[in-house]
Amino acid sequence: MTMIPAWIDGLLTPVEKLEAHQKGIRHKAVSVFVMDGTSVLTQRRALSKYHTPGLWANTCCTHPHWDEDPEVCAVRRLKDELGIEGLIPTYRDQIEYRADVGGGLIEHEVVDLFVAQTDKNTLGLNLNPDEVAETRWVDIYDLAMQVTREPNQFTPWLKIYLADHLDLVITT
Repeated sequence: MTMIPAWIDGLLTPVEKLEAHQKGIRHKAVSVFVMDGTSVLTQRRALSKYHTPGLWANTCCTHPHWDEDPEVCAVRRLKDELGIEGLIPTYRDQIEYRADVGGGLIEHEVVDLFVAQTDKNTLGLNLNPDEVAETRWVDIYDLAMQVTREPNQFTPWLKIYLADHLDLVITT
């Protein structure tokens, strides 16, 4: 059972992750965009994921463990999901959103957003098939247009980030 930090009656409390999504409880999250200039590494979520399987997302999205520092979480999940080591993500801002992710589940997240710069030609990947079906590099402006044309191919949070918070991701 995975316990994540969530707010219950205004107090940060450990809550089981699935319960947080079933009840739409406001909880902490971390998102990372790995960039090479304006190219972003995107991932298609594994088909075995309990929500939004097979949809494209930013590089890495997750929930910190109870009392885990967001930056430590970002580094841990880059390694766990994609086999990426040695990148130091830079904190950009905190974003809150609420989105229906299908199957009666709601993501109500307070997200610490990070960006990490790299050279895509030298970045090593070792995908965890339980987390990631595939990856691709795409220009972030092209990605924003793809999301507009084919929204059903992308996670709700990626749509929100690109529509409302693109300025936080672009650092060049």
